Amino acid sequence: MNAPRLLPLMMALGAALALPAQSQNLVALVDAARSFDAGYQSVRLQYDATLAKSEQARAGTLPTVNLNAAASLSLIDNTLAKTKQGAYDTESATLSASHPLYRPANGITYDQSKRQIELVAQQLLAAEQDLIVRVSSAYFDVLASQDSLDFVLAQKTAVAEQLASAKRNFEVGTATITDTREAQARYDLVLAQEIAGRNDLQVKRLALDQLTGKTNAVPVAVALPLALPPVQPDAVGAWVQKADEQHPGIVQSRIALDVAQLETRKAQAGSKPTLDLTGSLNMTQNNESASSASSYRTTSASVGLSFNLPLFTGYAVENRIKETLLLEDKARSDLEAVRRTVAQGSRAAFFGLLSGLGQVKALEAAEASSLSALEANKLGYQVGVRINIDVLNSQSQLYDTKAKLAKARYDVLVGHLKLRQASGVLRAEDLRPINALLAP
Repeated sequence: MNAPRLLPLMMALGAALALPAQSQNLVALVDAARSFDAGYQSVRLQYDATLAKSEQARAGTLPTVNLNAAASLSLIDNTLAKTKQGAYDTESATLSASHPLYRPANGITYDQSKRQIELVAQQLLAAEQDLIVRVSSAYFDVLASQDSLDFVLAQKTAVAEQLASAKRNFEVGTATITDTREAQARYDLVLAQEIAGRNDLQVKRLALDQLTGKTNAVPVAVALPLALPPVQPDAVGAWVQKADEQHPGIVQSRIALDVAQLETRKAQAGSKPTLDLTGSLNMTQNNESASSASSYRTTSASVGLSFNLPLFTGYAVENRIKETLLLEDKARSDLEAVRRTVAQGSRAAFFGLLSGLGQVKALEAAEASSLSALEANKLGYQVGVRINIDVLNSQSQLYDTKAKLAKARYDVLVGHLKLRQASGVLRAEDLRPINALLAP
């Protein structure tokens, strides 16, 4: 390619690289994480493996067919003159089949495998809920860090203006050197906060990239003013009831109890008889022999029933039943422990969300009050009834309140998802109401 044609291509490539990174909303980043996150992929692959394992258990209830073939060559060299000398070969093939007519343990094993599929499906659901919360938390952590840095930069600008004003007033003799030094100290402090804020933002962005597999992911900011959704239903008992019915942890424990009960039934089947239907077809080709000069073929077929009744197993069956009954009691205790833990988690998430909503309202009022206080201190400083440190403190209080308010709003949005996760009802479509709050 010649230079005149290469130049426009290089310019176009440079322009493309100079474009800012395209922002992604919450739904898009969760979708990206679903196909990238190693933990989620591990559980999904385990689910697929459990499906295959269930089919293995099903094989115990189906017929089995085997084909066996053999060939042999015999060499005979005998000193007896009447004995025929030479090499003789024989080929045989056997087709055998067996079908279980009554094997209760095999059927119970297959039932257990189907319950295991349901258990791993609940594990996959829990992994997806965890993925949604982790990505959402990382998403809003980036936004909160970005807002905090923006407020620090705004405070830096305001303090710089106050520092310049203090220097001018000192030069004309209307203020002391103390005002200048106080403003300079506050400006240096804000510079340190800016460095820490930039580092924190970089760390939060790296965490989001690691979850989603994106490079320099840019979350879409929320649209302001932000109307936070209320808690629905607004009764803690309703959320606890949902958790008891649908939480993946509780459902898994119930399935584990069912599997333990099936294991007891399987152990009891160890003392029961088994009955199989068997059949075989055999064909043998003999090409002469030491005693016969003729070749012949033998075909035989058989069909029958195979019955087995264990009379004494050395108390193995009895002790196995005792073991499984104890494991049943353990599964019941585990279920009750999980129910209590989940109920407590649902209550904590519910009241935490209510507290977050209350904090947002209080911080909104504090923001308005801090803004009024700053304006009053600025006016008082101009007329000489307030000193420079009063203005600086008011500025610091206002921007600190703004940062806390932004963080509290993000915590409420994530709190809605955590409440649904704690109750086991979180689904991917629950992201759409939150996604609708983001800027276009």
